[in-house]
Amino acid sequence: MKLVYQQKNNQYQTLRQALIQEFHLSNRMLVKLKKAKKIYLNGQFTYLATPLQENDLIEAVLDFPEKSEQILPNPIQLHILYEDDAFIAIDKPPQMPVHPSFQHFTDTLANGLQFYYQENHIETKIRPINRLDRNTSGIVLFAKNEYIQEQCIQQMANHLFQKEYIALLEGHVEPKEGQICAPIARKAESIIERCVDPNGDPAITKYQVLKYYPTYTLVKIQLLTGRTHQIRVHSQWIKHPILGDTLYGNASPLIERQALHAIDLSFIHPVTKNKLSIHAPVPADIEKLL
Repeated sequence: MKLVYQQKNNQYQTLRQALIQEFHLSNRMLVKLKKAKKIYLNGQFTYLATPLQENDLIEAVLDFPEKSEQILPNPIQLHILYEDDAFIAIDKPPQMPVHPSFQHFTDTLANGLQFYYQENHIETKIRPINRLDRNTSGIVLFAKNEYIQEQCIQQMANHLFQKEYIALLEGHVEPKEGQICAPIARKAESIIERCVDPNGDPAITKYQVLKYYPTYTLVKIQLLTGRTHQIRVHSQWIKHPILGDTLYGNASPLIERQALHAIDLSFIHPVTKNKLSIHAPVPADIEKLL
């Protein structure tokens, strides 16, 4: 994968200036590209201080062969929603962790993606842009190189990533739309559970009721911040925990996990500069309740 820009109207004086302004490359990434001799001017490697002329062609090659040594490949079937040279987006099923842990060393989304990369000769690390809880289904986005990962992190910091979920919440949620602003912190004496705490990190969740059912409500949720367990904690806070959430609510005979699904993700593609929207269909265990 490479970034390409052609000088117009003598807009930039030096190669460094063009790379920073056009591609938003960090100083660390510039140094890395320079050392690897992956910066080209009119097809030839050159230095960052080189002055530019009209119509000069600038290229930055981002392919650095690498791999995640600690993640074992496993031929897990993946439901790929989108893929190009920069990203791969996968529809994660419930009951599957994103990353390996002591209890789940080979049965995670990352293990399946590692196998997919090997089979398709893609030499890159496993770089998740977002993560989901094991029992939450939906979109997980992976960057295929360090530059793309950096650009996505910057977009998240600038609130340019739009993440939407659907959830089934216990009871009838009122009012029909609103915004939950309640800071979240780690719960005392727990390494997993979070709680609303005035000393916690700011957390904002927008919701909109889509439909009422006899004992639960279908809502669309948009995250304006990205705290651990944010939707689950905020749902509990408003006394409408997610259906089936045994950590923050109650077990349910209707579903064997929390009824939470990451359904839509949209952001600006760092290379094409176009808006990219990704959708994950509603999974069967939630669909049957609608």
